[in-house]
Amino acid sequence: MWIDYARQPTIYRVIHFSKPSFNKIYFMKTSNSLIENVKSGFTSVVIPLEIVIAYAVYYLVLGDPSNFQGNDPVNHPLPGNYLGIVYKGGFIVPLLLSLLMMTLTFAIERGLTIGRAKGKGGIPKFVRKIKSFVSANDLDQAVSECDRQQGSVANVVKAGLQKYKELAKNSNLDADKKILIIQKDIEETTQLEMPMLEKNLVIIATIASIATLLGLLGTVLGMIKAFAALATAGAPDAVALANGISEALINTALGIGTSALAIVFYNYFTTKIDALTYGIDEASYSIIQNFTATTKA
Repeated sequence: MWIDYARQPTIYRVIHFSKPSFNKIYFMKTSNSLIENVKSGFTSVVIPLEIVIAYAVYYLVLGDPSNFQGNDPVNHPLPGNYLGIVYKGGFIVPLLLSLLMMTLTFAIERGLTIGRAKGKGGIPKFVRKIKSFVSANDLDQAVSECDRQQGSVANVVKAGLQKYKELAKNSNLDADKKILIIQKDIEETTQLEMPMLEKNLVIIATIASIATLLGLLGTVLGMIKAFAALATAGAPDAVALANGISEALINTALGIGTSALAIVFYNYFTTKIDALTYGIDEASYSIIQNFTATTKA
């Protein structure tokens, strides 16, 4: 069972192996604050770059004069020209476009990272093999299986197996001390592997909240313009009214769409990480149980 306790600017993750003889609780300090993620090399380049790209797309592509009547962006978009329609969303649109691009970029980056962490085969099948080898006391074959699997789960399990083999030959320590050493070694390896899986997820989670609020801000600004056009003396300004309504609806659509996409990606990746941590839990428990049974028999 994994429980996250947020402690800004870090997150303390409690690993609780709830099996009978493996119930020690470890606190893992992981760097998952938003500021620390933004300061990382990849993120510090991607965020400003995609903001610049979004503004370039807004003014050079969406705002191209050929998208509007009379070749003037002040006028209505040409009938059926969606580029011009999106341009009428106003200055909030490039910000929302940058958030959308960030969501897609970090989703691809997290997908590749978690895919590498998973290794070459399925985690459930790998865990079953490890448990089988450990039960047969064939540690060398279990280590070889970790080398074939690769990835974060295999690295943690391999560290536990190697410590198992090392302590099995040590007659100077009692069984309880050896068990604690193996647990500590698994904990330390997990501390090195798991933070990399969660990196940048906090950015996706933040975008999920910001995109909705930014879309709402654009909606409010658009409605202000629309009502201002209605409030003019005499006949309402039809162009200003239409532009205000367009700005409101476009920002609403972009904000909600970006937020929904970010939420889907965030939940998908956290589910994948939970599956990896569960695999580590199961394999580590099997190692500890087998070592306990062997040394105390």
